[in-house]
Amino acid sequence: QVRLVESGGGSVQAGGSLRLSCAASGNSASNLPMGWFRQAGKVRERVATIDSRGIASYGDFVKGRFTIYKDNAQNTLPLQMDSLKPEDTAMYYCAADPAIERLWIGEPAYWGQGTPVTVSS
Repeated sequence: QVRLVESGGGSVQAGGSLRLSCAASGNSASNLPMGWFRQAGKVRERVATIDSRGIASYGDFVKGRFTIYKDNAQNTLPLQMDSLKPEDTAMYYCAADPAIERLWIGEPAYWGQGTPVTVSS
């Protein structure tokens, strides 16, 4: 089993920055492909994913504003978000799956509880 716990959400003005983090624990948590998703209303979007080799992939809307990386020593997944816009307001979820493909299609096996991000104009 894998347990994911997000932190770092909050409120910020447009143009500001936030750094989310996800702590992974459990017997199967080591070196898993992981990612961040967000949901505002009924729409869920893939924000960024990173595979076990450290290769990252981003949603088109990110446009160079966010950076995902994996701290394998701490088994955490930070997401640095810069130049935030009001449309980035959403609940952000950490996710993991042994298969990176399942993250790409938005169907990972493991999810965190989410952390809220609010960007005001």
